Order: sequence, then structure tokens, then C-alpha cells
Amino acid sequence: MSRHYRFDGAWTVDLPRRTAYEHLIDLEHYPDWWPEIRAVAKLGPDDARVLIRSRLPYTLDLVLHAVHRREDLLETTISGDLVGWVQWGLEPSDEKTRLTFAQEVEVSGRLLGWASYVARPLLVWNHDRMMRSAVGRIPSRPRD
Repeated sequence: MSRHYRFDGAWTVDLPRRTAYEHLIDLEHYPDWWPEIRAVAKLGPDDARVLIRSRLPYTLDLVLHAVHRREDLLETTISGDLVGWVQWGLEPSDEKTRLTFAQEVEVSGRLLGWASYVARPLLVWNHDRMMRSAVGRIPSRPRD
């Protein structure tokens, strides 16, 4: 078994691209609408520390560094319990937006590394549940 994970998905949300974009770049407000994002602390203009806990009793501690903040592509590097990258593609479609998600990471934490060998299907399931919960909760209005 590998400590390497690749995730991807695509969803269409009933939001104009600009609204979806504004919510996805606003990391500090993720906990307002994405229940698995437990806390976000801004570390600088391009960096944030994010604590994530989904269905399993383990909180991921990650540092995200913004690489691209274009309206069609958001990309960050990830360090901490996971090391790699994540990106959101945003493609307009009438008054809706097609979101494409891609993430590639290596597990770096000792406990999570052990779990990746013995419980890989459970970790993949956990990630899937977290992503599904977010997409339907992106607020329909821009923040004031």
C-alpha cells in the first residue's frame, strides 16, 4: 500500500463563477459553510493553517500556500500532515459553475502514515464524504 493519494471530482453548482470563486478564495470563512473545516488561521498574504476533521476521529493539520488565484484556477501547495497540492478549476456554464477538483498528496504524519497502510479504503471514503458535504454548501451570495 502507498502513502500517496490522488483525488479528483467534478460538480456543477447553481452559482455564477465569480460567486463560487469569491467563496473558494476566502479560506478564513470556510468554517462558516464547510463543517469539516474546523479552523483557519491566516499566516500571511499567501499562507494559512487549516485544521480539518471529517468522519474519522483524526484532525489534519495543514499549511496551505497559494500558487494561483485566477478566476478559472485556484491552486495551493499543502504541507503538514499531508504534502502535495490541491486545485479547483472553475468553468462558467450559463448561471452555473462547473467545479473540478484535483488533489495529489503524500501522507507525512506518523499516525496517518500507518493508517494509510491499514485503512486506505476508509481514508478514501472519509475524503469523499468531506468533499461531497462542501459542494452543496457553498453560499449562494457573495460575502458583504
